[in-house]
Amino acid sequence: MSETKKHRAGFVNIIGNPNVGKSTLMNALVGEKLSIVTAKAQTTRHRIMGIVNGEDYQIVYSDTPGILKPHYRLQKNMMDFVDTAIGDADIILYVTDVVEKSDKNAEYIEKLKKIECPVILVLNKIDISSQEEVSRLMEWWQEQLPAASVFPASAKERFNLENIFDTIVSSLPEAPAWYDKDVFTDRNLRFFASEIIREKIFLYYSQEIPYSCEVAIESFSEGEERYDIRAVIYVMRDSQKGIIIGKGGQTLKKVGTKARIDMEDFFQKKVFLSLYVKVDPDWRENKKELKRFGYE
Repeated sequence: MSETKKHRAGFVNIIGNPNVGKSTLMNALVGEKLSIVTAKAQTTRHRIMGIVNGEDYQIVYSDTPGILKPHYRLQKNMMDFVDTAIGDADIILYVTDVVEKSDKNAEYIEKLKKIECPVILVLNKIDISSQEEVSRLMEWWQEQLPAASVFPASAKERFNLENIFDTIVSSLPEAPAWYDKDVFTDRNLRFFASEIIREKIFLYYSQEIPYSCEVAIESFSEGEERYDIRAVIYVMRDSQKGIIIGKGGQTLKKVGTKARIDMEDFFQKKVFLSLYVKVDPDWRENKKELKRFGYE
């Protein structure tokens, strides 16, 4: 009589510097678009979980903001998410790429050297590099983190993700599932509505505008035929409000249309979206406001 396979479950926390492809990697591993993906740094502000279930395993991925030196309270709170993720991980998935300087934010590499849980290092974006350079970087990282499993990968092209996935599953501790097996994230629909709008702001505005904006869902009504959503984009100055709205309201209308289309695809339901813009000069520093937006 064959022995029953033991169940494995754990928290796989994804950390790394901005723009190395952490969100793209998590979305690919989970099979759902849970995290914002744009070319701009600091796109991810929250810690977002994506859950993958198998018959004898459950992986709870956690995407985190890119590591940075904080300049205001919002960024400090974002780095608190990263430090918490390092502290409560069963497995750390450290993502770097072939472009960034290897020793950027070296203090986090030092933290990884001392950590007791398994570390899996993903050298991402190898599709834009040479084989020689990839080999050199692989050797460098293995020297820095001798205990880590180091994988070359391209999250965008989905290259080598199967081997990374197999290593994650085999490294999980034996444990029962942390969440129901039909759950794929710990976030609610309101959160994803605000993130979809925020993604469009990152895509369609430049310079400081995306970093000065936050999105709040003021109402989310679920009807039989559709979701009715009222959202407010908060900016820090009147001039930014004018830029967000655009001439004759056209830019805001474009953002709303693109966001609504993505929401309907994500929610698999019709959406009526109302978008408004308000000025809140101090939201990035105000503890009460940051708590309202989910950062405290």
